[in-house]
Amino acid sequence: MSAIRLLVLGAVRQHGRAHGYQVRNDLEYWGAHEWSNAKPGSIYHALKQMAKQGLLHAHEIAPSTAGGPPRTEYELTESGDAEYFSLLREALTSYDQRMDVLSAGIGFIVDLDRREAVELLRARVRGLEEWRSSVTEYYTPEEGPESLGHIGEIMNFWVHSADAGAQWTRGLIERIEGGAYTFAGEGEPFVGVLAEGQQNPYATGVPHEGDLS
Repeated sequence: MSAIRLLVLGAVRQHGRAHGYQVRNDLEYWGAHEWSNAKPGSIYHALKQMAKQGLLHAHEIAPSTAGGPPRTEYELTESGDAEYFSLLREALTSYDQRMDVLSAGIGFIVDLDRREAVELLRARVRGLEEWRSSVTEYYTPEEGPESLGHIGEIMNFWVHSADAGAQWTRGLIERIEGGAYTFAGEGEPFVGVLAEGQQNPYATGVPHEGDLS
């Protein structure tokens, strides 16, 4: 699973309708260009590709009275909304997700209701525990990695990563169950996108040909 599809669908959904540069600006605001493959070329390609796939509806917008080229604004279709939630649930549940995919899922977790978010995260913990149990049938962390030569360091790294991932996820579950954050249906959500024309202090400032489309 690629993080870019979830990130782009989620950014468009938060705006309702958004043009490509708005999506790029939001993802740079979140730092996604540093921790994922959300580079300008990937963002604009994803928008066009998902429009072709029927996940986004492309609206051609006339140029403003101030001049400049017309823009294309994108809006999730019914299929796009279903795809968004499918990707979101997969990102939060799968224990072996890449860090960028899990990060994208956490970024949109409040689009779910609180109970479902907790259930998905518990499923992730179970997956991590089951994976660790299967691995430690052959590798015993207590004996140290040296028992397998330097190759044991690979297993040592993955077991420690699983332990840390499970611990972090349990902490998040505890915070959510304790009332942290505003989830779907609970009131006004946290605004994580920039308004049109709002300055982005984290923008890369590197122009791309897609910025004007």
